[in-house]
Amino acid sequence: MTRHDQATPSAPPADVYDAEPIPEAAEAEIAALLQSGDLFRYTRPEDAPVALLEREFAAMMGVKYALAVSSCSAALFLSLKALGLPSGARVLIPGFTFAAVPSAIVHADCQPVLCEVGENYRIDIADFAARLEEDISAVIISHMRGHTSDMDAIMALCDARGIPVVEDAAHSLGTEWDGRKIGTIGRVGCFSFQSYKLVNAGEGGILITDDADLVARAVIMSGAYEHNWRKHMAPGDNSAALEEAFSRWQNKLPLYNLRLGNISAAIIRPQLPEVPRRVRDGRRNHDLVAARLESSPWITVPAKLTKEERAPDSIQFNLVGMSDAQTRQFATAAADRGVKVQVFGLSSDNARAFWNWQFIPGPAPDLPRTRAMLMRACDARLPARLTPEQCEAIADALVLAAHDVMGQLEATKA
Repeated sequence: MTRHDQATPSAPPADVYDAEPIPEAAEAEIAALLQSGDLFRYTRPEDAPVALLEREFAAMMGVKYALAVSSCSAALFLSLKALGLPSGARVLIPGFTFAAVPSAIVHADCQPVLCEVGENYRIDIADFAARLEEDISAVIISHMRGHTSDMDAIMALCDARGIPVVEDAAHSLGTEWDGRKIGTIGRVGCFSFQSYKLVNAGEGGILITDDADLVARAVIMSGAYEHNWRKHMAPGDNSAALEEAFSRWQNKLPLYNLRLGNISAAIIRPQLPEVPRRVRDGRRNHDLVAARLESSPWITVPAKLTKEERAPDSIQFNLVGMSDAQTRQFATAAADRGVKVQVFGLSSDNARAFWNWQFIPGPAPDLPRTRAMLMRACDARLPARLTPEQCEAIADALVLAAHDVMGQLEATKA
């Protein structure tokens, strides 16, 4: 297809909001849970579905500990509380993330501090380094939409200052940085099981770590009242460090009751073996669409970093040479062709535009580079279940939508 081609795509784009079916293996477990009413994670003396999920997820990620909770936001909140940050502690985050991230910081009685993000959606390392000098107590790195910033530079800067790093990997299950799984590089990694993520339970989240004291604090605060923390230890687990940490924090921490339920765990567990296939197909879909979008003079897809292997379930791209009005026209033209596009900075009240986070205490942040990027950055879903043909139809619709808006202008200039 040439950039002047105005033909209709050969097939209508797929409905990208349909999720994959839950594997049949979940049905028998859910039916048994419904028959028994055994929905609470602490009802069984051992091997509750949530406990099994935690062990399986930790093994999959190659870490010692996992704690399943009600959402990734809950995981982020508990991570900050488990770090023992004082009231008012300043937590550095990228200016491009979802509103839940600064919300978790405010919930933890801390102060969000934002840094610049470049046109490639990744942290501006120079600005990040400068803001680290502003009395920062912790850092949350949002791998937003699965885009990984330079983790080597980030960890070197934070380690040199003794600043703990929490990875918001809600969009990054299956992504790797230099052969290491995202979520295992910082002190804590937090993942989401919300419906639009790689693994779908409707809601839910999980945090992972190798730090026994941190996970013990998080477990108790998640709602392990009395001695239910014992059910977070696998049968035969002789981890003296973990049991000592649990005993040390017994009755000394508030209970926030952010637990995951057994039905959610039963839905999640049979999806874990599907992760490699979903990563493979999601990467194929992304790369196919990215290559076709690059055929347009009005669209560019930022390249991944050299050490980054992404696991995308969506695609982000920047519009080139368009005004605000033309950008809005592009979104409308794409919708008319069957593809919903979100322009982060122009979609009304978008929760990913930092100027809409008016709940953050203090003056509004000034991030001109991030703002400029968000005004032309577009987002379209590409779930792994799509076929190559469906992805081609989506890509063609987007290229043609750009031509709908800009083609006549180009013809006039010619």
